[in-house]
Amino acid sequence: MGAHAFGIFLFIAIVAATIYITLWAAKRNKSTADFYTAGRSLTGWQNGLAISGDYLSAASFLGIAGLVALNGYDGFMYAVGWMVGYVIVLYIVAEPLRNSGKFTVADVLASRLKERPIRMMTAIVTLVVTTFYMVAQMVGAGAIINLLVGIPYELAVIIIGALMIMYVMLGGMLATSWVQIIKAVLLMFATLILVLLVAFIFKFSISGLFGEVVATNGKEFLSPGILYKNPVDLLSLGMALILGTAGLPHILIRFYTVPSAQEARKSVIWAMILIGIFYIMIALVGFAASVLVGSDAIRAADKGGNMAAPLLAQYIGGGAGTIGGEIFMSLISAVSFATIVAVVAGLVIAGSGAFAHDIYTNVIKRGKVDSKKQFKVARNTALVIGALSITLGILAKGMNVAYLVVLAFAVGASANLPVIIFSLYWKRFNTAGAIGGMLAGMLSAVILVIIGPSVMGENAIFPLANPGIISIPLGFLTSIVVSLITKPEDNTEKYNEMEVKSNTGLGAEL
Repeated sequence: MGAHAFGIFLFIAIVAATIYITLWAAKRNKSTADFYTAGRSLTGWQNGLAISGDYLSAASFLGIAGLVALNGYDGFMYAVGWMVGYVIVLYIVAEPLRNSGKFTVADVLASRLKERPIRMMTAIVTLVVTTFYMVAQMVGAGAIINLLVGIPYELAVIIIGALMIMYVMLGGMLATSWVQIIKAVLLMFATLILVLLVAFIFKFSISGLFGEVVATNGKEFLSPGILYKNPVDLLSLGMALILGTAGLPHILIRFYTVPSAQEARKSVIWAMILIGIFYIMIALVGFAASVLVGSDAIRAADKGGNMAAPLLAQYIGGGAGTIGGEIFMSLISAVSFATIVAVVAGLVIAGSGAFAHDIYTNVIKRGKVDSKKQFKVARNTALVIGALSITLGILAKGMNVAYLVVLAFAVGASANLPVIIFSLYWKRFNTAGAIGGMLAGMLSAVILVIIGPSVMGENAIFPLANPGIISIPLGFLTSIVVSLITKPEDNTEKYNEMEVKSNTGLGAEL
């Protein structure tokens, strides 16, 4: 079998496997609870794998390897920021969120604040975050698949969009979860193979690898300062990555897929272990690529460094033009494809839930919608969001959209996290504080990125590429100040009920 044919076979195999899972899940997808939360049927380790699959996007697999290969220490710090974020999720968010909510993040906030305004505002923030994240994934997907397989950019975006629409509309969260689990296993397996082969080349010596890294790139490669010249910008990025994880809607709704708070905690621990191991491995892949492939070859293939891992696979397999090199590169390409499809499907679930459950069911219809109708609206919303993401992905062709992922994290940390924390732990918090904090956090993050160097380049008004150092404190402070200067709400009974529910699980959705 030729190398090109093998690559096509791998892509078809992955698509066939995920379609089979979707059809299997469709038979079990009978209600809104099945659609949004997989009937709360996942175990802790299964959900931990699914969270890993949701979180480890193409930016993690391809982007981090490239950042490390081109920028050394600074690239690895990017990975550390994402990894540490789950500590906050574990200790502050996972258990009370699972106990207090039903389908979306807004369920938690609406249980003690004024329902219609808080659901509308939370849904808007959710749609903003998922749109930024989704466009970045779609553009990256089109470019990478075009580069690796030769499929035209527009067709690659349409294929990914069509698959994710099918996963979500037919199989809902159950199909999406199992696609993410399979993707996580494939990703870990492919990365482990790369690392083992790298270890064999360097005779299983870490010091040997880093000795070659220093010899090839110089000592400064293992010191900070290559990518992040401004330490304030690095701090701002770190704040967004660490705090933003606990505010990403498509990650938070995963805690509704398990039957208990105990399983929610287990799933976070499993996710932390898997994600931690992955980022250590992908850093080694990046350092090895800097030595074996070289920064010039990596930049020649893609300026952002996204081809570092595939090029390393090609090198280990025997080099460009060899059967082994092309087959191994095809394997990594196929895993990249599965990675992108799984992440985008998770984003569509979060977006459709925000509109169908929060805006349509609870704001427009005031909760007077039967589950069959809500189920139908949720599926139709997934179709619309999927079509919109395909359109935006095609229109954004050629754009440098790396900043959109950081912006999604910044909005999550600035708008969602303060309101979630204060709703769960502060009795004086009120609806005005929640709305004010979410607006301030979201708008400041978006505006600062627009007037910053990511968009305006040398003409930037705001000097930092990452808005987190301003927008995150602003989100917290606005929530506090507005709550204190506005009239307290008479919701002591609701708060006490929520406190008991969030800490004990009594009365939580089963």
